[in-house]
Amino acid sequence: MKIVFASEEIKAVLAQLEQVAATDATVLVQGETGTGKELIAHSIHKLSSRADHPMVRVNCSAIPRDLIESELFGHIKGAFTGAIRDKKGKFELAEGGTIFLDEIGELPLSLQPKLLRALQEREIEKVGGSAPVKINVRVVAATNKVLIREVEAGNFRDDLYFRLNVFPLLIPPLRERPDDIPILIRHFIAKFNDKYGKNIRFISDEALEYLHAHPWPGNVRELENTIERSVILSGDEYLLFPEAPGSHFAQPLQNLIPTLNEVIRMHILKALKVSDWKIEGPVGAARILGIKPSTLRDRMRKMGIGRPKT
Repeated sequence: MKIVFASEEIKAVLAQLEQVAATDATVLVQGETGTGKELIAHSIHKLSSRADHPMVRVNCSAIPRDLIESELFGHIKGAFTGAIRDKKGKFELAEGGTIFLDEIGELPLSLQPKLLRALQEREIEKVGGSAPVKINVRVVAATNKVLIREVEAGNFRDDLYFRLNVFPLLIPPLRERPDDIPILIRHFIAKFNDKYGKNIRFISDEALEYLHAHPWPGNVRELENTIERSVILSGDEYLLFPEAPGSHFAQPLQNLIPTLNEVIRMHILKALKVSDWKIEGPVGAARILGIKPSTLRDRMRKMGIGRPKT
């Protein structure tokens, strides 16, 4: 798996990722569903000194509440009905490597003190056991919830939150990084061309307009599913896109990388947004961009950039 991106937002996330991967620090990855949190967790493991050891994933929302303690920490024979033999939990299976606790915000309150102990003391206690078991495991957790709000609502322990939040990584949603959309479109079309034996090489202007304008509440996962469905429906070199009917003009996929003018335009718009559309002054967009206000106004005029109507 690889991270496909063109935006400065993801570039900044990856710079932080590289810094923390070389350590054993606990990482909390937060972001909306579909933003690629598991991909980030895998990258942390692969770039760490633990890469030759296992990475074990646990989806905290998918395991029944009465089984999750056994799944995480293991149990001994006879601990409960059906425990016919000793069983290692996910922490033991990840020994020397990384455990990825996905959807950590769904972890039951009753189990949170035991996870806190595992993080603090580097030891666990099996269900039905009487002696602690030492562990050497790095923890990466992820959630699509705003975890501090869960703490405030009483759904998550504050001490566990602060123990997990040693190194937070926030993955921005796709709607906040439109620079990634063209390269992701190319990547997913190539992926599904190979999977389904297609040879799609062109995409309509209408389809591109739709893909850029859509808010993508499901983020990269939704975009991937949309492209896969369109590739399946397409029969020739042109992407058939039901959401954008009546497509007459198309361009080759290799043209989807933003032009230099497009990149400059997006950069100017970001600076204007940060400065609340102030051009001059110490916090104006011209100062942020390092150019004269007159130069900025000239470029805005040539690129058709104007303050949006409220």
